[in-house]
Amino acid sequence: MSRLAILAAVAALFIVPPAVAQSPAAAVTAERLNAADRDPGNWMSYGRSYRGEHFSPLTAISRDNVGRLGLAWSSTIDEVRPVQAVPLVIDGVMYVTGAWSNVYALNARTGAELWRFDPEVDKAWLGFECCKGVNRGVAAWNGKVFVGTLDGRLVALDAATGAKVWDTLTIDRAWPYAITGAPRVVKGKVIIGNAGGDLGVRGYVSAYDAETGALVWRFYTVPGDPALGFEDEAQRRAAATWHGDWWTMGGGGTVWESIVHDPALNLVYIGTGNGAPWNRKVRSRGQGDNLYTNSIVALNADTGAYVWHYQSTPGDDWDYTATQPIVLADLEIDGQVRKVAMQAPKNGFFYVLDRATGELISAEAHAAVNWATGVDLATGRPIEVAAARYPDGKPVRVQPGSTGGHGWYPMAFDAGTGRVFLVSNNNAQVYGDEPGWTFARGYLSGATCSFCAPAEQPASLPLAPPGSFLTAWDPVAQAAVWRTPVDGPRGGVLATAGGLVFHGDGAARFAAYDARDGRALWRFDTQNPVIAAPVSYTVDGEQYVALAVGEGYASLIDGPVPYPAAVPNTNRVLAFKLDAAGRLPPVDYDPPPLPAPPALPASADDASLKLGFERYHRFCFHCHGFYATGDKVQPDLRFSDMLGDADAWNDVVRGGVRAFNGMMAFDQVLDAAATEAIRLYVIAEARRADTRGTVRPLQ
Repeated sequence: MSRLAILAAVAALFIVPPAVAQSPAAAVTAERLNAADRDPGNWMSYGRSYRGEHFSPLTAISRDNVGRLGLAWSSTIDEVRPVQAVPLVIDGVMYVTGAWSNVYALNARTGAELWRFDPEVDKAWLGFECCKGVNRGVAAWNGKVFVGTLDGRLVALDAATGAKVWDTLTIDRAWPYAITGAPRVVKGKVIIGNAGGDLGVRGYVSAYDAETGALVWRFYTVPGDPALGFEDEAQRRAAATWHGDWWTMGGGGTVWESIVHDPALNLVYIGTGNGAPWNRKVRSRGQGDNLYTNSIVALNADTGAYVWHYQSTPGDDWDYTATQPIVLADLEIDGQVRKVAMQAPKNGFFYVLDRATGELISAEAHAAVNWATGVDLATGRPIEVAAARYPDGKPVRVQPGSTGGHGWYPMAFDAGTGRVFLVSNNNAQVYGDEPGWTFARGYLSGATCSFCAPAEQPASLPLAPPGSFLTAWDPVAQAAVWRTPVDGPRGGVLATAGGLVFHGDGAARFAAYDARDGRALWRFDTQNPVIAAPVSYTVDGEQYVALAVGEGYASLIDGPVPYPAAVPNTNRVLAFKLDAAGRLPPVDYDPPPLPAPPALPASADDASLKLGFERYHRFCFHCHGFYATGDKVQPDLRFSDMLGDADAWNDVVRGGVRAFNGMMAFDQVLDAAATEAIRLYVIAEARRADTRGTVRPLQ
């Protein structure tokens, strides 16, 4: 090689390729986020922009050509537990999370993995959240990607390499907090809340310096022990709305999902969770509004100081969280353009608020509601049906139930048509005082007999037929424009300027609907149920639509997955573009034969089965399903190889020998008799010959 060639080769080592120099990884700034509509090819924040509208201005894929949409690529997320994340796509790189707070960077054109990060979450922490170890996404800022971990940390990663930059603990681990939601970044501060309200914690939201991980501010959503003093005047005012010794049980109000930002008003808006325990008689002597639970709270973005709040369900008795998506918009109402915040919390009403002041502008039911007859616009309070609060403690069937008239999954807003697109649910649940309830921190603490013993027949207020619908909602007229039935009560929504609404459902169907009338124009079999919201972006001038696919939480709430259709869960990210012809691998699954259940011991009398039913549905159902059926992720206890071995059963349930896999020990709340009663109840379910369905065993 000549001397000149050698010098040229050496010089080449120090030349940064132009594309890299011009586009460093995750080069997200306030200027870019504020101008997100002028950069429609990227999806730089959870809702695409600060407003949280989950709307893409891209038009290459439209109602006229969506029939040509095909699979461009598929990337497997090699985890059994489900995916619920909204991906970010920034300058050709996709950032998405799986279970256990793992982070993946993918080539957004091909799906090739660029790097992955495992935060090494303590898997025993699974018992401190409801939903199988899920994570709902990341935030990006100034070359970094941020993820909240299940065990309460906030981690900053180098967006180019996935290397950890800093790791900050956001919780006191003496309390059962967890993080499942996606962080947001506002003015160089990473904002994150946490989950765990139903397990006995006090809610708060925190802001950390994006460069160092140092705490900048924190706002509590529930006041603490008055004897210790209050953090600010907002806490002092809130304490007047609580009664009894609420702080000993935490109070709830956790900020586990919705966070949006208005740069012009310099406000951050958070949605807060339910008061806990659910039963207000227990947590607050049946009195008070219990601020700031079940509310939208506006905070100063610089300091976290309280500015205003609106509470949609004062003194909640039903788990009607207000952590559902908040969307900011400008709407013409009565001839005047109003800057509004919109939300459809669990309680079944759709709210439009003035986002500068918190004034209620309008509220109407978008789903079946029987706990209230409407909302008083003069006071902002619901017009309650007194019987819905189960005042005598006896069970009553209320709509909606804790699944909600709308859940946490994103809704979408198209400013061009003025329509909001969301999933509306008609569902019901039994509420009543739980006999013999005692508080135990770290364990589900409703203090309601939502799953009362079968002999207790609940009273029923008027009920609408059950069903779930993709709804186009006019927030000005406060009325549905159209409704299309969908399979299952969950699933995030994407709307596009191409006149389309994208939504995936519990039957493993990803579909595009005509935004004008709700007609399905295109469908794709994803092989596994969908719960996450899609996104849209461009690479090399081509528009893509992408989403994470993998078994969600719906099957445990809405019934078991039919057998043998319950194939193993395969988590993937799927990306679609026009005229692509990709195919998913065929499903090749030969389910194992189901073992015969053990005989029901003579000790299984009516009293023990009743005790087993009650204890199972207090401590076990939210992981293993209403009737111990499990799903494609959680074990079907009816076919457990330990069901016939009382000692092995006790070792797992009370001894915690499977804590490494997320099965925490329940020795603090279940004695040996109750543990055995649960085993007998599960055996009885295994031997039951009815239509509850069957799922594959996962042991």
